[in-house]
Amino acid sequence: MLRRVLLGRVLLALMAIVSVGLAAAPAEAAFPERAVRIIVPFPAGGSNDVIARLIGQRLSEIWKQPVVIENRPGAGGNIGTEAVVRSDPDGYTLLVTAPGPLVINPALYSGLSFKPLEDLAPVALVADVPIVLAVNPQVGATTVAELIALAKAQPGKLLFGSSGNGTTNHLAGELLKSLAGINMGHVPYRGAAPAMSDLIAGHIPVMFDNLPAVRPQVAGGKIRALAVAGASRSPLVPDLPTMAEAGVAGFDASAWFGLSAPARTPPEVMKVLVDTVTAILKEPETAAKFAELGAQPGTLFGPAFGDYLRSETTKWSGIVRSASVKVD
Repeated sequence: MLRRVLLGRVLLALMAIVSVGLAAAPAEAAFPERAVRIIVPFPAGGSNDVIARLIGQRLSEIWKQPVVIENRPGAGGNIGTEAVVRSDPDGYTLLVTAPGPLVINPALYSGLSFKPLEDLAPVALVADVPIVLAVNPQVGATTVAELIALAKAQPGKLLFGSSGNGTTNHLAGELLKSLAGINMGHVPYRGAAPAMSDLIAGHIPVMFDNLPAVRPQVAGGKIRALAVAGASRSPLVPDLPTMAEAGVAGFDASAWFGLSAPARTPPEVMKVLVDTVTAILKEPETAAKFAELGAQPGTLFGPAFGDYLRSETTKWSGIVRSASVKVD
């Protein structure tokens, strides 16, 4: 009997020690527990950079951790994107980029060292910036249908400018050529600003450009907007029809910005990323700040954003091949 009592007391003591040890053991650290880095694969000051900094600031406020924006431009966004692909898959290095590196460059660049659909994990489509088809006021077209008729009457003579070979704005022009069955010459510029200057001056008659650059020039009467290139009208310019509404069925092109992490990032970290960004993009304050930039908050997250990337890759790679687009 005495031995049973002593054994029971020993067991109780051991259980107490184990319980205290478990209670004292540190819980697994919640993500993030240190600074997070967002790489922007384009120069500072552009739309990509501004969008990343807005998101980064809110992430920092919510997480109570620094979120550092690092610009790594070069090779059409490939240099910065590869840096994220090669980083540790722990959620502490992220990518915010325009479409190029994710869905266009694999078809545009030969021997690309990474595969975006395999090497990156989709977090969210952060922002959508409408692309607008615009013309110089001297062009004899006030609608998309009239512009198409003009192009058909002058095969190869009507020119459209863009911010450079292989950019979304260039490929939007190639998409118009394909869907409308017209032949327009392409004039690539080193950036959207000089192209817009030549559109205003009348050196090029047609251009697809992002809404923030187009809107003030339209308001000043320097250019004429014909349609938005996305699948639906933009609440920022509700009176402007879509290309589909204007007669070009199936036309859909926009300048969006997406957030990605390295592939093999742990599911629990991905959940934190997706949930936090989803909450940020639903905030009225975020929508107001984006509207000032001519952007709309994204509505695709996690796997849904991944599906969108696959569809965009299929669309733009087809256009790159059919138009025989080459990088500068």
